Amino acid sequence: MNPRPSSPARSIARRDQTRRPASASAPSWWTWLAAAALVGLVCIAYAPVGDAGFIWDDDSYVTSNATLRSLDGLHRIWFEIGAVPQYYPFVHTTFWIEYHLWGLAPLGYHVVNVLLHAVSVLLFWRLLSRLNVPGAWWAAALFAVHPVMVESVAWVTERKNVLSLALSLGAMLSYLRFAPLENEEVTTTGAPRREGTRWAWYVLALGLFLAALLSKTVVASLPAVILVIVWWKRGKISIRDLVPLLPFFVLGISCGLYTAWMEKHHVGAAGLEWNFSPADRALIAGRVLWFYAAKLVCPYPLVFFYPRFHIDDHVWWQYVFPLAALAIVVGLWLARSRIGRGPLAAVLIFGGVLTPALGLVDVYPMRFSFVADHFQYHASIALLTLAVAAVVHFLSKLRSDRQSAGIAVAVVAIATLVALSIQRSVVFQNVDWLYRDTIAKNPAGPTAYANLAVYLESIERFDEGLDMARAAVRLGPDEATAHNTLGVCLMHVAERNPTSTATRDEAIGELGEALRLFPDYADAHVNLATALLAGGQAEAARQHLEAALATQPEHADAHNVLGNLWFAERDFQKAAEQYSLAVAARPEFDRAWNNLGVTYMNLGETPRAITCFQEAVRVNPAYASAQTNLARAYQVLQQQPATQ
Repeated sequence: MNPRPSSPARSIARRDQTRRPASASAPSWWTWLAAAALVGLVCIAYAPVGDAGFIWDDDSYVTSNATLRSLDGLHRIWFEIGAVPQYYPFVHTTFWIEYHLWGLAPLGYHVVNVLLHAVSVLLFWRLLSRLNVPGAWWAAALFAVHPVMVESVAWVTERKNVLSLALSLGAMLSYLRFAPLENEEVTTTGAPRREGTRWAWYVLALGLFLAALLSKTVVASLPAVILVIVWWKRGKISIRDLVPLLPFFVLGISCGLYTAWMEKHHVGAAGLEWNFSPADRALIAGRVLWFYAAKLVCPYPLVFFYPRFHIDDHVWWQYVFPLAALAIVVGLWLARSRIGRGPLAAVLIFGGVLTPALGLVDVYPMRFSFVADHFQYHASIALLTLAVAAVVHFLSKLRSDRQSAGIAVAVVAIATLVALSIQRSVVFQNVDWLYRDTIAKNPAGPTAYANLAVYLESIERFDEGLDMARAAVRLGPDEATAHNTLGVCLMHVAERNPTSTATRDEAIGELGEALRLFPDYADAHVNLATALLAGGQAEAARQHLEAALATQPEHADAHNVLGNLWFAERDFQKAAEQYSLAVAARPEFDRAWNNLGVTYMNLGETPRAITCFQEAVRVNPAYASAQTNLARAYQVLQQQPATQ
C-alpha cells in the first residue's frame, strides 16, 4: 500500500519498486490518514441519504418482504425458489438481520449501503496499490464520489451492488495472495511463505467469490478479470494461471445461467419487449458501451429511467457504435508495444464486466430502458482507473510547478463531483422527488408518471394521481403498467362517487387493456377483480383472483380481496383463511389485519380479533377503523362473562 497519498510524479516513480510485497511493512499514519480521507469523502457525498426513505422495489425487497420476519423466512430465502424477487440470498440475509435490529426504519439500511460502498473504495485503493497502478488513491477517490454511483448507494434495493463489489474485491485481493503477480515468497516477518497459508488464501478467495455471486451474479466475470490482469502484468497467460481459476469459472457460469433463467421464468423478462434479433442485440451492446463511458466523463443528466433506445438494424449510423467499440479494442491491441498493455486491459475489463447489461441476455429492466446507472457500478472502476493513470502519466512529464497545478485541478474536480453526488443523493430521499426529477429529465417516459401516480394515490392526492396516470397512458399506450395504474385511479374516483357507473366501467376497461397487453399481470387481475366485485360481479371477480394466485400464490392483495368475496357471502371461515394468508404474505398489511379481526368477531372469537386489530394499529397507528374496531372488541370481551 502506498505510505501516503502521493503526487502523480511520485506515483510514477514507484512503478518499478515492486520487489517487496505491499504488505511487507505496517501501514504508516499517512496511510491511515489517506484511508480516513476516502471514508470522509464517502460520508460527505452521501450525507443526504440519512433522511432518505424507501423507493421503487424496496417494498418487495424490504418493507413487504415476509421472509424477513422469521427464522422460517430465513430458511426460505436460501432454499425456496421464488420466495424473494431474485435468488440473492446473501443480500436478503443482510436485510433479515437488519429487520431484526431496527425493523423498517430506513436509516439503518441506508447507512449499511454507504458503509459497504466505503469498504469497496478502500479495497479498490488497496488493489490498485498492490498492482502498482499510478494514482491509486485518486482513482479510489474518484470512484468514491462519482455521481453515477449514487443510484447504487442511495437505493436500498441496490444492496446487491455494494455488497457484491465489496466481496468480489476481497476475493480478488485474497486470490492475489494465493497467486501473487510478483515475487512474494516471503511473509511480513521475512519467513518463507508456507504452502498451507497460501492455500488458505485460495479457499478464502473462493468463499468470498461465492458470497459475491450469491449477492449479484454480475461478479461472475471475476476469474476472467484476473486473467486479464495477469496478461497485463506478464504479457502471457499460462496453464498454471488458468487451472486454479477453473472452479471460479464453473461457479460463475453456473450462477450466471441460473440468474438468466430466473430473469426469464420468474422475474418476467419475456415477451415482445425482449424480442431482438442478433443484429439488434449487437446494436444495443454498442450503444450501451458508449453510453456508460460517456456518463463517466460527463455525469449529466443522471436519470432514474433513461429513454429507451430506438433500435433499427436498417439504419446505418447505428452500426457506428459497435464498430467504434471494436475499433478501439483493435487499435489498443496494435498499439500495445508503444503504450503498454494497461489501456487495453482496462477496456476489456470494462466491457467484460458490463456483459450482462449489454442486452445480450434478457433482464427485466430492459422493458423500461436499456441502461441504468447502477448497471455500471462494478465496471466503472476500470475506466476510472485508466483515466487517472493517463492523467498521472501526462503530469509526470511536466515541470514540478505544473504538476502542482494539476493536483489542484484534481482537488477541484473531486470537490465538484462531491457536490454533484450530494445533489443526486437528495433526489433519492423519497419517491415524490425521485419521480418528479425523472419526469423533468425524461418527460416522454411513461413509467415515472405511472409510479408517481401510485404514490400520489397512496397519500390520497387522487386528482393529481389521476392526471399522472392519464399522462402515463398517453405516453405509453402499450404499457400494461400504465393502464393498470389508470384503472386503479379511476376506481378510487368511483369509490368517492358510487353513483358514477361510467367511471367504474372506464376503470374496468383500462384494467382489461392491461391484461390484454400482459395476460399474467397479477396486480391487474386483482384490481379488476376488485372493480368487478364492487359492481356485483362476484363470479367474474373470483376467476380473476384465481388467475392472479395461479401466477403469484403469495399475492397478499389477491388473498385479501378473495377474503372480501367470501366475507360478502358470509362464509367467515373461508374469509378468515384468505385474510390469514394475506397477512402471512405481507405482515405489514394493515387492512388485511383489520379484515381478519372483523371476521373473527363474526366467528365469535373475540380474543383473536383483538390481536388482529392490535396488529393493524401497530402497523398503522392512524388507522381509525382499526382503532374503533379494537375498542368495540374490548367492550364485547368485557360483556361476555356477564352474558354467559
